[in-house]
Amino acid sequence: MGKYFGTDGFRGEANVNLTFDHAVKIGRFLGWYYGERMGKKAKIVIGKDTRRSSYMFEYGLCTGLTASGADAYIMHVTTTPSVAYITRVDNFDCGIMISASHNPYYDNGIKLLNSNGEKMEEETLLEIEDYIDGKTPEIPLARRERIGCTVDYVAGRNRYIGYLISTSKYSFRGMNVGLDCANGAAWNIAKAVFDALGAKTFVINAEPNGMNINTECGSTHIENLQKFVVANKLDVGFAFDGDADRCLCVDEQGNVVTGDHIMYVYGLYMKERGKLLNNKIVTTVMSNFGLYKALDAVGIEYEKTKVGDKYVYENMVQNGHRIGGEQSGHIIFTKYATTGDGILTALKMMEVIIAKGKPLSELAAPCKFYPQVLKNVRVKSKPEAQNDPEVQKAVAAVAEALGDDGRILVRESGTEPVIRVMVEAKSDELCEKYVDGVIDVIKAQGHIAE
Repeated sequence: MGKYFGTDGFRGEANVNLTFDHAVKIGRFLGWYYGERMGKKAKIVIGKDTRRSSYMFEYGLCTGLTASGADAYIMHVTTTPSVAYITRVDNFDCGIMISASHNPYYDNGIKLLNSNGEKMEEETLLEIEDYIDGKTPEIPLARRERIGCTVDYVAGRNRYIGYLISTSKYSFRGMNVGLDCANGAAWNIAKAVFDALGAKTFVINAEPNGMNINTECGSTHIENLQKFVVANKLDVGFAFDGDADRCLCVDEQGNVVTGDHIMYVYGLYMKERGKLLNNKIVTTVMSNFGLYKALDAVGIEYEKTKVGDKYVYENMVQNGHRIGGEQSGHIIFTKYATTGDGILTALKMMEVIIAKGKPLSELAAPCKFYPQVLKNVRVKSKPEAQNDPEVQKAVAAVAEALGDDGRILVRESGTEPVIRVMVEAKSDELCEKYVDGVIDVIKAQGHIAE
């Protein structure tokens, strides 16, 4: 990760550590990098979520792009996966999504995608950072007929809606479905898709005002959808985040179905049909121990990556795997998309429910979550704390004590001076005991920051 761009773009509080000037410079660099540098006029597509500041950043990016000679195609309010899809199928040089995903409205982010609709390569991001910091020569301004223009490209969003509809094998007629759009990018897409497929669709949190995105709604506050599904006797509910690249589900009884459950349910469905290539699912190290126990029981193998859907996708592409994701609801189906897609995930879960003729509660039941306790410890040096022989000895002792009935994970935060200690076991009491025991050793070894 670089100075500005993390695993999911350049993110920060709008006009504090992510500013209009940053957006202009990013646009200036991309317009030149994909255009003048290669002796052509660059074509770059932009989408945004519903945050008030998204409009400001859209204008900043367009200013920089057109000043460098690129044409900026504007999809307006749309989802991250829709930008990835259109970037790839319409042969854009790159795609830009303005969103801070599940963060509160006052944050925002700039996500960059390459021409394949995948997260942009690290080398290019580092070049952008050098330009932002003035470490490289100033980029020349385009002149006369070389100055770029903006193009309304709402048609791209509409074509993406058509694509989503085309991925469904079944009619949803007779199904009562709840959708929580998080007052975000899904608000004008998700209902259109489910309505077109015949569902009786009940929607909440689809009235964005620029400041209510993710506020007590969506996948980060799924309790509201749980109540809504039960109160309206719905068959299933789906909750998205601000840019709709995540999806969590609620079964007909009001229980939360996480990304781990989704991977189990759809992975098993793929295996039963002979579609689970390599017989493997890709997870991050933060997936629940209960998922692995459930996969073991049905003979499905798995691989674990670092936290971040970027790493999940890289593993899937390198090894030819077809499904992977995170507990948070970032689920990637490489046959259909290059990024997590919340609405697509909802459609895939509907497919299993209809194909098997079973309620979601029954489909997800074998994946039983183990209690989990995660605590963060602020330390002087992450590597020194992580590699301390006494700390490693304590971690190994917990792992041995848990055996096949749980696990311990100690990892460094990617953005803070923090060590995360996580234990999954058969009871909350055991989790607390083992987490606190390791933290006590970290303290005793003098690694805690004052």
